[in-house]
Amino acid sequence: MQTVQKLGKLIINGESRGSRDGNVQDVLNPATNEVIDSIPLATPEDVEEALDVAQQGKVVWANTPTHERYEILVRYANLLQEKKGELAEILTKENGKPLAQSEAEVDTGTRLFKGFAEKSKSLYGISAPLDAQPGLEKDVFFTRREPIGVMGAILPFNFPIDLFSHKVAPAFAAGNAVVLKPASEAPLTVIRLVELLLEAGVPKSVVQVVTGKGSVVGELLASSPKVDIVSMTGDTNTGIRVAQNAAKHLSRTFLELGGNDALVVFDDADLHEAVDHALFGRMWANGQCCCANKRIIVQKNVLIDFTDIMLEKIQEYKMGDPFQSDVKVGPLISQQAAEAVFSHVNDTVSQGAEIIYGGKREEACFYTPTILNGVIKDMDVAKDLEIFGPVVPLIAFDNDEEAIEIANNSIYGLSGSVFTKNIQRAMNASYKMKTGQVAVNGTGLYRPDVSAFGGYKMSGIGREGLSVTLEELTQVKNIALRNVLS
Repeated sequence: MQTVQKLGKLIINGESRGSRDGNVQDVLNPATNEVIDSIPLATPEDVEEALDVAQQGKVVWANTPTHERYEILVRYANLLQEKKGELAEILTKENGKPLAQSEAEVDTGTRLFKGFAEKSKSLYGISAPLDAQPGLEKDVFFTRREPIGVMGAILPFNFPIDLFSHKVAPAFAAGNAVVLKPASEAPLTVIRLVELLLEAGVPKSVVQVVTGKGSVVGELLASSPKVDIVSMTGDTNTGIRVAQNAAKHLSRTFLELGGNDALVVFDDADLHEAVDHALFGRMWANGQCCCANKRIIVQKNVLIDFTDIMLEKIQEYKMGDPFQSDVKVGPLISQQAAEAVFSHVNDTVSQGAEIIYGGKREEACFYTPTILNGVIKDMDVAKDLEIFGPVVPLIAFDNDEEAIEIANNSIYGLSGSVFTKNIQRAMNASYKMKTGQVAVNGTGLYRPDVSAFGGYKMSGIGREGLSVTLEELTQVKNIALRNVLS
């Protein structure tokens, strides 16, 4: 393992520098609590400067021919692969996820930038015949898609490369400029990604990075008249605040927020397969994934067998140093996050649940993989309490109707899973679950690049994915040529 280079700087108009007042915040390695770098705490004046530069950048990039933007994005995707080892190391050091998962995230970024580059070459308008409307027989009417302007992108700590790519790649492919606010706990990977964008040839006015507090940087990005698109991934309360701020100027808003996703196991399911997927979904990214299954709802007559299998297989999820190849669960992002999981588990136990595996708060930011049994549908964790850590609550149900009732009894609706060998049962549950996505016989932690990813209810607004985002990040211009036909 190499020493992570010092990256903590604002990047404004291609210049890496500190904040105007010199204030900084440490970035910690959550596996050791050691300081690995520090980042500037941007002032309001720093943010305004970045937005002013982006105003210039949106003109530059919109006027850059599509084939040139395409070449730059492909060049960048290739750079990601060249720097895969370096990027994965930075990500694991600041985030704590196992190294193999960080490497996989670089691969996701590479695919997305190449995919959106290709899509940019087929951003078509329409030509509509007007002779269907009396009096317009001599007119020609067509549309074109144009960039919207400046995106303010607010990123979370848990998937910096993945979510950076889901926002920046389509924004650039569509011709928009971007101002980024990385998560303060894990900003270094994003800063390095932007350095590589500039190296690939993205004009320096087109991409800016402003680090700092959400109460300063996030508030200004969401509420500024200089921002045309606000795209944020994070918790629901913050998302509501962002939406309120963005509404002041009717900025186009995309929010991918919290989830308490249900994984339903019917009694005819392959229990070993269901356990494998449930554990994979719950333990990935150390249990800190929005669209992971967080409530395991199991038919009562197979619950004992399901639990026995899980107790055996969870032991394969070794916790420890995320740079060790046999480790599958690393630390949570911070001591505060670990304390929150500890508190949520204890609250659930006080409501009547039982810890049958794990349940321990370890040194630094670690919390052991945990199974909670005896969870009933009226408990907080069975409804709206999203435990952001490696905790598996098991909830019993009697019949299909009760399973769907429990699954839908939440303010959230991001993703979901159904395990059954009966296609009618699978389709009935899939249609009735109030979520943006349902996976049959697989974990809901499933996001193909082409999916229109997003949630129902309090899990967000808008969709991201190769199939939809370019249209979302452009605006339609109608052009009419009057009386040109004879």
